[in-house]
Amino acid sequence: MFELMPWRKRGGKEISRLHNELGGWYDRLWDNGSMLPAKFFTPNGLSPVLDISESKKEITVRVEIPGVEAGDLDVSLDGRTLVIKGEKKQEQEDRDENYHRMERSYGYFRRTVQLPVDVDPSKVEAVYKKGVLKVVLKKTRESETKKIEVQ
Repeated sequence: MFELMPWRKRGGKEISRLHNELGGWYDRLWDNGSMLPAKFFTPNGLSPVLDISESKKEITVRVEIPGVEAGDLDVSLDGRTLVIKGEKKQEQEDRDENYHRMERSYGYFRRTVQLPVDVDPSKVEAVYKKGVLKVVLKKTRESETKKIEVQ
């Protein structure tokens, strides 16, 4: 008969406390309703992935934003801060004789990138193709590494 009792009533306070701690941890980690941890999502669920590369003369930022129209993107530069924001609006409708399905998804995103060097704001190029935004920023001067001798 002991096996049929709920486990919370069997072990006393230790098992109950462990259950509460694990349950709280689980709820905090997986609170977005998906199988991915919540820390990978912004509050609205969108956080585009970006890659940053640097050469001697320029910095290139690539952002994956599939399903967004170029007119819904806003790219701005303020000193060494690059801000990329936009809104995703998508509707899909599927009809047949026996069913009607309509899906909608909307969301706002914003990514801020601190640039490691000064760039020329008049020589920034942004191109959006096939769901990828490519922003090329020309450096104002070549960054030089100077070796300093320690005495």
